[in-house]
Amino acid sequence: MADSNFIDYVKIYCRSGNGGAGSMHLRREKYVPKGGPDGGDGGRGGHIILRANPQFWTLIHLKYRKHIMAEHGASGSGQLCNGKNGEDVVIDVPLGTVAKDAETGEVIMELVEAGEEKILLKGGRGGLGNNNFKTATNQTPRYAQPGEPGSEGWFILELKVLADVGLVGFPNAGKSTLLASITAAKPKIANYAFTTLEPNLGIVSYYDDQSFVMADIPGIIEGAHEGKGIGLRFLRHIERNSILLFMIPADTDDFAAAYEILLNELRMYNPELLVKGRVLAVSKSDMLDDEMIASIEPTLPKDLPHVFISSVEGRGLKELKDLLWKTLHA
Repeated sequence: MADSNFIDYVKIYCRSGNGGAGSMHLRREKYVPKGGPDGGDGGRGGHIILRANPQFWTLIHLKYRKHIMAEHGASGSGQLCNGKNGEDVVIDVPLGTVAKDAETGEVIMELVEAGEEKILLKGGRGGLGNNNFKTATNQTPRYAQPGEPGSEGWFILELKVLADVGLVGFPNAGKSTLLASITAAKPKIANYAFTTLEPNLGIVSYYDDQSFVMADIPGIIEGAHEGKGIGLRFLRHIERNSILLFMIPADTDDFAAAYEILLNELRMYNPELLVKGRVLAVSKSDMLDDEMIASIEPTLPKDLPHVFISSVEGRGLKELKDLLWKTLHA
């Protein structure tokens, strides 16, 4: 992963700007020797803002930008001149980015809509000038407010891939091969475990110029929710998918047990994942004849729509797309 451009986790330090001080100024002109208070207000400190940008798909641009600081507000001055607001810093992030407090782990915000902007840290308010404090009994106040300090802290930004269909399965279950066969994506494919080390996205074309997005998630192993394999690092990407396509290869000994292991990993990681629609694809079915398929079908989970596919031969891919589309729009 050292040479990968896909960065889905960064820790950054942010500091918003301090507010400018209000002005303690008394009006003094040639023919107005005692003109009263005319101190202006200080400017607001700059905010730190996160913006969801659909042109971004990774957090790599923040990997070496660890410290982000906004501009301080300017102080007010005489003649009721208010100080300039500090310039905001807008950080563009991919859709599906979650911001957390680095110390507590608390989720602060999530950005899932294109162009959505949320303030991560507010700038300090500017202080009021002495003009704001004049009263009938105190016509010449000789004091003003200082500006409020900005906020600072360490934050974790995590990217959760947004897709319509997420592929869930053990390593080497044929997920990348399926993605390559029905989309234009070019994931790495090889006959060994953990070929896929980062999520891959592809667009699946459907009838009448319609389409949906499919995500190939790195393989899950038993104990992934405890961090085994590369589980915890990528299980979060499944959270952003509308439905889940479970893939179990045809040479599996016990389909029901394999499915239950995958389902349990999702359950232990986040029970809310079980609410999502689910479809089962028996991959690599080119090694099966009709008699073997007939013997396997009764062993498959009863509450799960399924299809036998072979990405190499193209078998069942049309039926799979129909089933996924139907589940997406159920």
